[in-house]
Amino acid sequence: MDFQKMTIPELKAFLDKKGDLSPEEEELIKGDRRRGAADLLKKYNRKKENREREESRLRRMLAEEELLSKKGFKAVAGVDEAGRGPLAGPVIAAAVILKPGVMINDLKDSKQLSTRAREKIFEQVVLNALCYGIGSASREEIDRLNIHAASMLAMRRALERLTVRPDYVLVDGFPIRECPFEQKAIKGGDNLSLSIAAASVLAKVSRDQMMLDLHQKHPRYGFDRNMGYGTAEHREAISRYGPCPEHRRSFNLV
Repeated sequence: MDFQKMTIPELKAFLDKKGDLSPEEEELIKGDRRRGAADLLKKYNRKKENREREESRLRRMLAEEELLSKKGFKAVAGVDEAGRGPLAGPVIAAAVILKPGVMINDLKDSKQLSTRAREKIFEQVVLNALCYGIGSASREEIDRLNIHAASMLAMRRALERLTVRPDYVLVDGFPIRECPFEQKAIKGGDNLSLSIAAASVLAKVSRDQMMLDLHQKHPRYGFDRNMGYGTAEHREAISRYGPCPEHRRSFNLV
């Protein structure tokens, strides 16, 4: 292929569609003395390096799942929760069994993602999951049981909603109490396991949507901005108006 006969826009279109350049193709483009061609090749190589770096990161995050697969565990569920720290609202958990070998670009701990990125990845997780379940524990259950026990309850409920029975569970942080499945708790698991990271995103996006709904009922507290967390604005509103029915009475609210 004679790249020098291509216009710069044509060369750009070619590189945008190209998966990997052969060594011969790369040498031919390097031989093109046009500055635009050199710039396009640099940009192409940066994108390739970024893609390879991301693929390597994702493969590392699949290490636990692949090890379990080699041991005969085929349906590995990742579990995580969102909402332990807020002053208001439920705690939400998600359980996800990803399809074998699935790698979702940019999937990581939900706290490291913007709202827009989380929502986009949420859709990709749903599309690439063998199945998933969302569970919750209400404000009343949090106050009655304590937040840790309520989080355990939400995670068990998420597992119960899976349409495929898991034969192993990977969970972020602490082991799930009374879990009926063999499990492994991984500290910082939402950065170490792709399945847990997927659950982290599902739980966070689901809880944020619930808090947006609660904002419509209780707009004084800014739930659309703080998602129930104890910001200065939120605590000031509690001091001014008192707690609403969604505030956790077992927490220090002001």
